[in-house]
Amino acid sequence: MTGDSYRAFASVYDLLMEDIPYGQYADWVREIVGPAGGRALLDIGCGTGVLSERFAKEGFRVTGIDLSGDMLAAARERFAEAGLEGTFFEQPMQAMEGHSGYDIAVIAIDSLNYVTAQEEVAAVFRHAYDALNAGGHLLFDVHSPYKMTELFMDGPFTADLDSVSYIWHTYPGEEPLSIESEISFFIRRPDGLYERQEEFHLQRSFPPDTYVRLLSEAGFRVRSVTADWTGDAPESDSERIFFHAEK
Repeated sequence: MTGDSYRAFASVYDLLMEDIPYGQYADWVREIVGPAGGRALLDIGCGTGVLSERFAKEGFRVTGIDLSGDMLAAARERFAEAGLEGTFFEQPMQAMEGHSGYDIAVIAIDSLNYVTAQEEVAAVFRHAYDALNAGGHLLFDVHSPYKMTELFMDGPFTADLDSVSYIWHTYPGEEPLSIESEISFFIRRPDGLYERQEEFHLQRSFPPDTYVRLLSEAGFRVRSVTADWTGDAPESDSERIFFHAEK
């Protein structure tokens, strides 16, 4: 998905993500890295800055990067309205550059699944490694193989909210553990009529062992691989896999 193709998605993103447990995610990060204490945090794939805002309010010095200028515009507006300081860059995570001196890097809410080539995932890990101080933490999550091959095939998924509705069709992608999504948004205009916009998303995951190998090749020490907020190792029917690596 290109930066421009996020335009309609960005306008309704927060409504569609209301059920994401951002607070639980922030708790998971804090349990691993400890109190903020003014430490520098790089939010990779920050989207509209919902999680970035939480981290900033806790006392982290937040920098966000995202592929979408529309998402970043929403993030900057969010920070301004909250009276928070944050820095944001429009960059693809697999080609991010110019970042260093961070204590924590986060790639949250399956953002890494939009990087669909294994060599580009490896590039993300190398750039994150370079951005972190010695002893710095990288934390991220991805869709599990089970979710990619089973749960996403249960569609179509639909929602009818006050100002937007959508129909979300998912299909197996060409590559292993990939899905193609066709999303039709119906966005209510001020005059009460609805405008239809179409989006195409491509996501891919890899087996947990592949992520572990790529992290190790980038120089990280893998501290934990867990699933579904449990703190336990992934099982065959786990849905979301969490990784903690340290430089």
